[in-house]
Amino acid sequence: MNRDDNRKRLQQETFDICIIGAGASGAGSALDAALRGYRVALIDRGDISGETSSRSTKLIHGGVRYLEQAIKKLDLAQLKQVRHGLAERRTVIRNAPHLAHPLALLTPVFSWFEGMYMSVGLALYAFFAGNDSFPKGSWLTKAQALAKMPTLTPNMHSAVLYYDGQLNDARYALALAHSADEAGAVVVNYLSVQDFDREGNRLTAAVVQDQVTGETFRIRARLFLNCTGPYSDAIRLLASSTLESRIRPSKGVHIVLPRETLQSDCAMLIPKTSDGRVVFAIPFGDKVFVGTTDDDYKDLSHEPVLEPAEVDYLLETLRPYLAKTPDKTQVLAGFGGIRPLIVSSRATTKTLLRDHEVEYDATSGLLSLLGGKWTTYRLMAQDAIDRAGELLGKSMPGKTESHYLVGGENYRFSDWQQLQQHYKLPADVCQHLMRTYGTRAERVAQLTLSNSDLSERLAENQPFIKAEVMHQVREELAVRPRDVLARRWRLELADWQLTAQLTPAVASLMATELGWTDQVREKQIEEYRALLHSFFVKAGLTTTPTNVASV
Repeated sequence: MNRDDNRKRLQQETFDICIIGAGASGAGSALDAALRGYRVALIDRGDISGETSSRSTKLIHGGVRYLEQAIKKLDLAQLKQVRHGLAERRTVIRNAPHLAHPLALLTPVFSWFEGMYMSVGLALYAFFAGNDSFPKGSWLTKAQALAKMPTLTPNMHSAVLYYDGQLNDARYALALAHSADEAGAVVVNYLSVQDFDREGNRLTAAVVQDQVTGETFRIRARLFLNCTGPYSDAIRLLASSTLESRIRPSKGVHIVLPRETLQSDCAMLIPKTSDGRVVFAIPFGDKVFVGTTDDDYKDLSHEPVLEPAEVDYLLETLRPYLAKTPDKTQVLAGFGGIRPLIVSSRATTKTLLRDHEVEYDATSGLLSLLGGKWTTYRLMAQDAIDRAGELLGKSMPGKTESHYLVGGENYRFSDWQQLQQHYKLPADVCQHLMRTYGTRAERVAQLTLSNSDLSERLAENQPFIKAEVMHQVREELAVRPRDVLARRWRLELADWQLTAQLTPAVASLMATELGWTDQVREKQIEEYRALLHSFFVKAGLTTTPTNVASV
């Protein structure tokens, strides 16, 4: 994926479909459409998966909460979501095994009845999953539960164990976009749609501004597909001002704690909170993510950030389930995302349907993919491109169910040993490269042969090496330090202090590759560190690390 080459193609060619928004649904739709043989453009006003799709709970699941609601309320729509989600778990993992895997989850219970209730529910969950390869759940004694997660409260009666999936969401979306590019799609990030050209009322071109160069140009296409998630209404109204709003944005946040919070490879599901939500505590790398909240969010012009009341809420939610509750001084970072819930008659965002809808505006010709969730991104994309094919008058079957994403085919984690043997890199670096790039890890390692400096770590006790930054600029569309640190490495989500510490080194490597002046490099560093500082302030964390510059 070369940004400059792709950008030129956008200006020169006419496409069957121009997809706006490169999160899970947009990148998934681009891959689906490209594999069917359509001429596809995929653009985003920010980075690939720069918004909601990189800020999820990192779970691939049918939805335990949805199943409970479906049974209690005899809600077939909720049951349909569960079945779709469980059916897709296997496909999501199969197609990118370096980025997704099964995850064990423990649910502590405080009475025999509660344990029986949860066991029956999770047995139904496994039943709806069918005969997949996921391990089966079980009801654990207190001693068995503590053996798996020693930090659990001694006040529990027992715990229920079950399995769902976990994914590296931002890199999964990037793999979708990269796979679409290799299938023939033209992928460019940091292109913001300013307006549309029309013949009568019908859209014929998108007027876009390059957020890197400032240049404005047009992308011509027969059909435009809106995949902008919580921002869908803005594109819909830009295409046709008479449309009614369809999205009710909901904010969800996570806090990040040290791995020692759980001392386990298992995650924890908290099935009951003070306001009827479900909260997860999930190991991710060397940290634990705790979330999420669920509240209306109206200020779409600003990035959702962690706030003091949300920190307090999540820490308080953990309290009954751990022997020792972490305090604010142990919060290392946090992140917020916006769910694109479809407007319905239901009263609160906790009960709004998260299933998807493909909407066609006959006046402008705009197609919009609304709602949905990470687990069912492929089905969402399939539905959208099925409809696109009907509108284009050349329907073709989808091929994504069995299509490996870049780095996924023939992946074996144990191949890190061959990587180490050939390139003489440390074991933890080779393991990190395999988990991050899959079978493309060798492309990163090869860069170290021509320049041994590129094998150097960027921080002690961290597996990130300089060669990765070069690879991410050359082949993964990274154009700003945040692209590397927040999405391609996920470091911003895990540790604000370390992210600020590494920003100058990352910016210097990018400057060499992208031809930045010293002034541009310093501006990139200053702006990103100022953003990180603002995260600390807005979260109400009492101690701002000295290396997070206050600007």
